[in-house]
Amino acid sequence: MTQPLIQNPMAVLMVLLAVLSLLFLAERHPVGERVFKTLPMLVLVYFIPTLLSNTGIIPTKSELYSFVSTYLLPASLVLQVLSMDLPAISRLGRGAVVLFLAGTAGIMFGGPLAYLLLGHWMPAELGDQAWKGLAALSGSWIGGSANFVAIGQSIGARDDVLSMMVVVDVGVSNMWTAVLLYFAGRELVMDTQMGADRRAIDVVREQVERFHASVLRPATLTDLVWILTIGLGTTVVCTEVAKLLPDIGSIVSGFTWVIILVTTVGAALSFTPLRKLEGAGASRVGALFLYVLVMTIGAKADFRRLLDAPAMVAVGVVWMAVHAGFILGARRLMRAPIFFAAVGSQANVGGAASASVVAAAFHPSLAPVGVMLAVAGYVLGTYGGLVCAVMLEQVYRLLH
Repeated sequence: MTQPLIQNPMAVLMVLLAVLSLLFLAERHPVGERVFKTLPMLVLVYFIPTLLSNTGIIPTKSELYSFVSTYLLPASLVLQVLSMDLPAISRLGRGAVVLFLAGTAGIMFGGPLAYLLLGHWMPAELGDQAWKGLAALSGSWIGGSANFVAIGQSIGARDDVLSMMVVVDVGVSNMWTAVLLYFAGRELVMDTQMGADRRAIDVVREQVERFHASVLRPATLTDLVWILTIGLGTTVVCTEVAKLLPDIGSIVSGFTWVIILVTTVGAALSFTPLRKLEGAGASRVGALFLYVLVMTIGAKADFRRLLDAPAMVAVGVVWMAVHAGFILGARRLMRAPIFFAAVGSQANVGGAASASVVAAAFHPSLAPVGVMLAVAGYVLGTYGGLVCAVMLEQVYRLLH
């Protein structure tokens, strides 16, 4: 395979920052302003790196991407949660939970339905490994990677089949994440068309923005040092503490602990005077980290590998469409804001990290909602995945 044109991690970072700078410049131009009203910037922030990596300009795998997800993601969460109003978030209501569960149901029933419709396309040599691979994928799309491995091992899925499912997982879920980021840029239009009740979300935003206006000031060098110390320092400490904490079954371990810890620390700091660092740009530094993270996620999406498993990809696409139908249908019935649907979906299909990214795309103060729902997804992942596995096995028997 041809080596990418740019491989040095720092050079890759410079390319990504240059793209981000150009997008911000374009947003300020009258033409760009009109374009971004239809096509949210986050979608381009995601897809331009994908285009660059899939055309061989930058790599799909780099030490930079690992560093960003390991350190800048948790730091972004701390800085964006720092100014949140926890009591207001607690009043968001049951909509987020109901839509999250609707998304879970969409995964559980969507897999067997997609397999029933397209199962005859599966390569004959896969045999019963086809439904076993899909069952493992259901664990990932309800919970996360730990659930994927747990279910795959428990039902005897082969390693080569699990590798194939990782490709399907990353490819299909990344495309859906891009759609959810698009929703973030169109939420007011979508909610107005639906007649959604946005009062609880708007209250949270208004309180955060009112607080921001009350503490707004020019950032000093001391402020910037404090912001970086809190963001990166909390990340380093929580990463080390997470290594000492025990795994809770296959649900909470490793990086999941880091996300939970940094969100908890950020929430605790929001009750202290450090919250006033928001006025010096704490959440804006966090937003910069978030943009870089989204760019690296896009760069890692190697869509060329999807050609290796066309039948599985087709099943995955139909499966995701069923999930989308469930969660968007539930939103219509409840007349709920698109925020609840997007974060509930990503909490299922992605995990704590990506759910917080999608939530923060709507507003930085809402990032903890994504984390909380994703942790619930980890709990449901194994149980829901095993129920889905039973249904997939029945479909396999029906097809054969």
